[in-house]
This record gives sequence, C-alpha cells and structure tokens, in this order.
Amino acid sequence: MNVCIEERTEADSDDFINDSTTSRVPPFMRKLNFSEIDRPSPEEVVELPKHPVSSVLHNIRSIYNVGSMFRTSEAGRIEHLYLTGYTGTPEHEDLHKTALGTQDVVPWSKHEDVFDVFNELRSEGYTLAALEITNSPTYPSDVSLEHFPLCMVVGNEVKGVDDDIIDAVDLALEIPQFGAKHSLNVGVAYGIALLDLVRRYRSLHGPPEEAP
Repeated sequence: MNVCIEERTEADSDDFINDSTTSRVPPFMRKLNFSEIDRPSPEEVVELPKHPVSSVLHNIRSIYNVGSMFRTSEAGRIEHLYLTGYTGTPEHEDLHKTALGTQDVVPWSKHEDVFDVFNELRSEGYTLAALEITNSPTYPSDVSLEHFPLCMVVGNEVKGVDDDIIDAVDLALEIPQFGAKHSLNVGVAYGIALLDLVRRYRSLHGPPEEAP
C-alpha cells in the first residue's frame, strides 16, 4: 500500500502554531524585556504622589517577611510603613534579601508602642483596619472612599493581630478564602490585601494627586 505523506513547509508550520483554534496564546503575546516595562525609576518613585494607604507591621517575627512586605509596599506606592514591637528594620541585612532595594524607597519608621502610632494616625484622619478574621469582616475590595486615608495593621505570623489592637481599630479586613485552611503566609496575605486596597482607591478616586 502506498502512503502519501504531505510535505509541510515552514510557513505551514507557522500557520499551524498561530492558529487560534489550536492554541489559547495570541500570536502577538510575548514576554517583555526589562527595558520595555514601563516603570518609574526609584528616584522618580520617591517624588511621585502616594496612595493614601499606610501599614503597621506589628511583632512580625521573620525578617524575610518584613522584607517581602517592603517590596509589596513599594509596588503599591503607599505612604509609610510603621514597624512596631519587635518587627525588624532595614538595619538587618537579611531584610535586603527579600526587599531587593525597596527599603531605600519606601518611607518607614520604628516605634515600640503601637498605640502611640494609632493616636498619631487618628489625629491625621486615618481609618485603622486590622488584617484579621473576625465576626465583622470587610473585604478590601468593598471599602468606601470615606475610609481613606487608611492604615492596615498586620500582626504576628502565629498569633495574628492582638486582641487589644482589634479593640482599638475601626474595621477588620478579611481576604476571601475557599479552601480548608483559615490563614495565609503573612507576606502573601499582606500583598493581596494591600494591592486590593490600592486598586479599590483608584477605582473610586483615580490615581493619587500631587499635594497642594
């Protein structure tokens, strides 16, 4: 029996690969080089207006988690990080391994007493929001414009946000979860909640404005 094998050209192969019926990847999709990604320089970021969001990182045990949260904070272009209790600071060299230079861009300060920070923030009109599971949850994507400026309070990896802090804040932010576990790594949870808050602010207000 004679078998006829149709000869395929290179052009035919390209047509096959780019055929939308055989691949979900559009033929024009490609990974961008670093030089093509539109981002401001670190020097420019320092001067740009910030989203009206700050964070209190209280009693975070792992310096690597703190570094990760610096990196996320820079991505969200937030106002300030308050490092309270025994949370480590950028003076710790291991923080640099996960912060990747963002410790030099994100404004931060160290405070022993978290409630002193709360008093200062309240005097400046901030809403205080704990990232914790409570009987009165608010999803970050559901906050209103009136909640900004907002400061998110994140607690210890094991114990979470302390009860006396829960008593002191205005609302509790909760991330929707659909599996069996009731928690996420603190750095992961921080990233989800923070960027949700930034997106929510921009959807309600637009980009942050220059200070008058």
